[in-house]
Amino acid sequence: MIRHFQYKKVCAGRDYLQEHYKDEFSLSKVAEHSCMSQYHFSRVFTSVFGESPNAFVARLRIEKAKQLLVTEGSSISEICTEVGYSSIGSFSSLFSEKVGMSPSQYRRQLSSLANEPHRFPMQSIPLCFAQNLFGFKANEPKK
Repeated sequence: MIRHFQYKKVCAGRDYLQEHYKDEFSLSKVAEHSCMSQYHFSRVFTSVFGESPNAFVARLRIEKAKQLLVTEGSSISEICTEVGYSSIGSFSSLFSEKVGMSPSQYRRQLSSLANEPHRFPMQSIPLCFAQNLFGFKANEPKK
């Protein structure tokens, strides 16, 4: 059981990560911001939010990249840098692993959906509805 003061500290760390997801990930900085040791912060964060701080930042970056791929005309390498990755290869591999398709495939697929009459990009459909509609789950490649 987590105590209230620990919960407040770990939430402060989460908020810090949400504001600084573009920066190079440093568990020691986040833990210091939360006034906890990095090991204790990591354990408490994982227990409260169900994912490690590193996985949380990766998810934030991928979600922001998905948004930018649909709404911006920037190149994939520019988006990669904008969301905090320095290597396009690492970004593309992680994106493919989490989304089930490469960034360019994701952009093409959503662009084609947006151009069809009476259809909207998947980005605007709530995830729970899209999962039922298209028969797949998050982090699972489409069949």
